[in-house]
Amino acid sequence: MKKYLALCILCFLSISIYSQIGQSVPKQTLNNGVSMPILGFGTLYLTDSIGERCVAEAISVGYRLLDTGKIYGNEEAVGKGIKKSGIKREELFVTTKVWVSDMGYESTKKAFEESLNKLGLDYIDLYLIHRPRGDVKGTWKAMEELYEAGKIKAIGVSNFEPDQLEDLLTYAKIKPAVNQIETNVFFQQHEAQAAMEKLGIQMEAWSPFAQGRNDLFSNQTLAAIGKKHNKSIAQVTLRWLIQRGIVAIPRTSSKEHMMENINIFDFELDASDMQQISKLDLNTSQFPEWE
Repeated sequence: MKKYLALCILCFLSISIYSQIGQSVPKQTLNNGVSMPILGFGTLYLTDSIGERCVAEAISVGYRLLDTGKIYGNEEAVGKGIKKSGIKREELFVTTKVWVSDMGYESTKKAFEESLNKLGLDYIDLYLIHRPRGDVKGTWKAMEELYEAGKIKAIGVSNFEPDQLEDLLTYAKIKPAVNQIETNVFFQQHEAQAAMEKLGIQMEAWSPFAQGRNDLFSNQTLAAIGKKHNKSIAQVTLRWLIQRGIVAIPRTSSKEHMMENINIFDFELDASDMQQISKLDLNTSQFPEWE
């Protein structure tokens, strides 16, 4: 009995500690005044019961930003995971996206309601155009109206090049708050970041580990920096993004890795570390099949 009680207390303390970590994750203030955690949890490929479990576990260890999209096929699972977590809705920042097949004014309105229903939520914190294809103008108008109606806290885009952002701004009444693009140590996107900073748009990195491509998790430069700080390659990679002011949304189905990824706010990369990582830039996408 004593061992059982001790185990329960240990589990409670572990959850409490990581909940506090989640609450202390720094936030970025978007151009409309809304605050967004700088570190979140990505859900690509996490579907059905696995997705539900992973979302609930991610919340339990401290994540408050959750990222999904219609094309991921897991909005319902994400919603169930949120409900399973028992956390208050207002403590979360939930992102989803409108897919290419739903581009256009009426289609976007319909797609948004479908996503909202699948997630089981009353509003979305951030709604993004997933790719700059089709009727972007019609979709943006629909998103602006949903934003003005209070159904979305912030609107933005994903995978937009600087010139595509500039084009959108020629007719947008509301400036995009976020642009979510591929960003990792092999595709560092410094020019894109400079363009977004000039426009006042928050940069967000999808697939910050490049799904392990190009042997990221055995990279000697990252391993040496990690050894220096007693941190893993994953932690070094995420810390590098955070120090650049970029929101990151790593994905994992392992609770251990969830805890590892969020434990990056107790160290800092120095100028030498940042310079070494800058030399890893190949300035090319690690996902050519998605372009």
